[in-house]
Amino acid sequence: MGAPDHRYAIGSRPARPTGLAPLMRVRAASDPAPGRADNEDLVLRFGPLVGVLDGATVPEGFDTGCVHGPAWYVRHLAARIGLAVAARPAATLMSSLAAAILAVRADHGDECDLDHPGTPSATVCLLREGGDQVDYLVLCDSPLVLDTGDRVEVVADDRLAAAAADLRRQARALPGADIDAATRFRRAVTVQRTRMNRTHGYWAAAGDPDAAYHALTGTLPLTGPGALRRAVLLSDGASCAVEQFGLFDWGGLLDVVAAEGPEGLIGRVRAAERDHPERLRRRKRTDDASVVLCEFDPLT
Repeated sequence: MGAPDHRYAIGSRPARPTGLAPLMRVRAASDPAPGRADNEDLVLRFGPLVGVLDGATVPEGFDTGCVHGPAWYVRHLAARIGLAVAARPAATLMSSLAAAILAVRADHGDECDLDHPGTPSATVCLLREGGDQVDYLVLCDSPLVLDTGDRVEVVADDRLAAAAADLRRQARALPGADIDAATRFRRAVTVQRTRMNRTHGYWAAAGDPDAAYHALTGTLPLTGPGALRRAVLLSDGASCAVEQFGLFDWGGLLDVVAAEGPEGLIGRVRAAERDHPERLRRRKRTDDASVVLCEFDPLT
């Protein structure tokens, strides 16, 4: 039996709800890195809530203090987010995420050291439709692109990138900075782990529910001036189309996803990974990629 296929796509056109809420149409796709069976990304759809979670890949040879891996963590966190939103529909996305992180702590059982700096973690990007408005949440480096018709806005949590850049500067200043690349990488990962979920570091979903309250959040209208027309949620394996390969700007990314679907954007990233690996700033040459497109029909 061959390896399981962890690629998937979802699409829906729900019936127009009673009242004045615009219709939200959702298309999504998620694709594991070529040659890898496990997809550590996950696309979440739970009623009016959509999301992208991206598990942090554990470099070979690094301990995590946990018997589970990133794919397990994102699956459990996504399920717990859905349950938290169902239990308290009026709660903020921050508090729902915090409740989900706390619940996953219990899912780990007694075998795992959840205070270990390498404990499984994930980025979180959420969008929830609520009648005449949408709420969003972005934690770590899975950005959200928003189109209100007259402008395109990107909600991006750049604290991980800032922490990584600071670590690179420190590494270059250390004695023995001419060490081999593998040793330099191990040092960087070890120090980066100590920055997660710390002030002046970066924040991600892991073992500490307090991380949820450091997410970037906001609300946008779905009617009237400045109404949201389109939104795209991305893992960094897909946002690299703009951030690293420079294939187009954020407005261009929106247009590509709308015209070619989420699978089309992922296909363009895969081609760029093959043809221009020198443009990548990450250590791995390819990554899991996830894209969710939400479109809001105007009221008629």
